[in-house]
Amino acid sequence: MLKKDVLRRKDDFASIYKRGKSIGERYIVLFYKKNGLSYNRIAFLASKKVGNSVKRNRARRLMKESHRFLKDDIRQGYDLIFIARNTINGQKLQGVQRSMRYALLKTGILKKKTDKRKCK
Repeated sequence: MLKKDVLRRKDDFASIYKRGKSIGERYIVLFYKKNGLSYNRIAFLASKKVGNSVKRNRARRLMKESHRFLKDDIRQGYDLIFIARNTINGQKLQGVQRSMRYALLKTGILKKKTDKRKCK
């Protein structure tokens, strides 16, 4: 069974790129748009500019793990696309978490909550 919270359709991606907004951070770029649903739909992308398949998969894993720490603090009803920049290569989880947190704070999607345990 497919997960409902994962973006898959080409039309959804095109809509977010065309009508959504974007914000860039040090290690990621975030595209976002309201979706009118009671849950978020998310995608994690890494292009060939990031590197070979090993580096791209590591970049996606880092972004997914960072999202796992932050997902309880994210407002519902958005489509989110996280795209890895090539600067993500060789970075630790905490740096990617910090970058993701700042991007979400800039957009106003993240509920302001100071939890030093999650991101130093």
